[in-house]
Amino acid sequence: MSQVSEPPAQPRNPLHGVTLERMLTELHACYGWEDLGRRIPIRCFSFEPSVRSSLKFLRKTPWAREKVESLYLFMLREMRRHQ
Repeated sequence: MSQVSEPPAQPRNPLHGVTLERMLTELHACYGWEDLGRRIPIRCFSFEPSVRSSLKFLRKTPWAREKVESLYLFMLREMRRHQ
């Protein structure tokens, strides 16, 4: 019988434990849909945007999710810089 071990902790990974919904909500609060659509030109940010429709698209589209994660990390760095 094999033992199931817990995944290693990731204390230095700023995305660890952050849901896609939380990232999207914080990005929307910081930039708004219009600016998000300019920064990441995908239809779900530009045409009738909502968190729900964006989550549906991002969960199925790895390249778009990576762009959202990168922008989220950039936003966190900028927020820390301006504190």
